[in-house]
Amino acid sequence: MDFVCYLHPGWQPEIRAAEPTRDWMDKTSEKFAYRCLPLNIANAHGWEILSPCDFSAYWRGGPLADDVIVRPGPGSVKEHVPVSIFGHAVLTFHIFGIFRTPPGWNLMVRGPTNEAREHIHALDGVIETDWSPYTFTMNWRFLARNKWVHFKKGDPICFVFPVQRNVLEEFRPRFAVMEGDLFAQFTAWSKSRDAFRIETQRNPPATTSEQWQKRYYRGFDMHDREPVEDHKARLRLPEFAPLGTAPDLSPTHLQMHGSAAKIGAALRAVADGLASGAEDEVLVTEVMKLGLAEADARAVVQAAKGSGQSDFV
Repeated sequence: MDFVCYLHPGWQPEIRAAEPTRDWMDKTSEKFAYRCLPLNIANAHGWEILSPCDFSAYWRGGPLADDVIVRPGPGSVKEHVPVSIFGHAVLTFHIFGIFRTPPGWNLMVRGPTNEAREHIHALDGVIETDWSPYTFTMNWRFLARNKWVHFKKGDPICFVFPVQRNVLEEFRPRFAVMEGDLFAQFTAWSKSRDAFRIETQRNPPATTSEQWQKRYYRGFDMHDREPVEDHKARLRLPEFAPLGTAPDLSPTHLQMHGSAAKIGAALRAVADGLASGAEDEVLVTEVMKLGLAEADARAVVQAAKGSGQSDFV
């Protein structure tokens, strides 16, 4: 699926795939924090927008915009420096990009996951980025008055990842009694965990890897099975492709990014559209309705215009 950051001339945001590491996790005894797989996955579960400059900021305690003071670092570009426009202890970063997600997908916007800053806290937002032609701001709110906060160029100021719209409202939350296989597995796990703790206290493991059970990390249940095929022990997201990168129009790429049935249906729809003289943009829209991302829809249209369907289905 496409996830695009559109740039106005002159915009050069620094965006990177988030790393699973954190300084505070590195400093835990034997880096034990990395044994927590949910932490690792959450840390890398999106892309980070980085501060384009050094600066320091200070809140005097009042509700006015002027109660927040910002001091840019040497060589800072004025447009890159955060500002105080809302008042009430809020510090605002302008984000230089318009993000576009697939139809029906929003953008979750928040501060860096599992990485706190002293005296200030990032505010969360959810934006409909499948249609909005507007930029957004990233806002942090001071937690303490009369305290300086400092950001360096390259520090993460914003953490983003797509989330599907309307899905949460389709869930039907409820309570249920634990029973059957779930009850049996939980009981067995609880007993094994207690036994493991007692054993490691009596006979400390010789290596760090033996100091924890790793069942969840490895994706095994108490029957020593792998209940799901797509269990993740590591998350590595792609970086944003540079400006001017051409989409891959090859049949292999198209087959990898959409099922054969979707590709075949798309090519047939394009062939029919071309025969009736339809414009490219109309064809792209029709192909996207079949479930392909915009880039793949455009690739299908261009490929169908340049070669026969038999090369793709």
